[in-house]
Amino acid sequence: QVQLVESGGGLVQAGGSLRLSCAASGRSFSSDIMGWFRQTPGKEREFVARIGGTGISTYYRDSVKDRFTISRDNAKNTVYLQMNSLKPEDTAVYYCAAANRVFRGEYAYDYWGQGTQVTVSS
Repeated sequence: QVQLVESGGGLVQAGGSLRLSCAASGRSFSSDIMGWFRQTPGKEREFVARIGGTGISTYYRDSVKDRFTISRDNAKNTVYLQMNSLKPEDTAVYYCAAANRVFRGEYAYDYWGQGTQVTVSS
């Protein structure tokens, strides 16, 4: 059974840091693109960051560049999101996802975790 489980969310003051983890199980995800997404109530889920299978290629949404860092440890089947200089607008449920195919020119994230809440107070 393939499963992605996020952890590390919580309540932090603006300017603080959190490190999210996403542990994958059921098969190796070392060849998958791993991504982080976030969603707030009433809004569409939005892309945050993604990382290639080797960990070399990364990509971020503009609003988190220079503050967030995505990384992975394939030996542990785990992906991380280090979030620094957090802002109240980063408050959301954060989800990790895995993609091993492309559909209509975009990565198709077929596997999703249950999400972890991140709340940044001002």
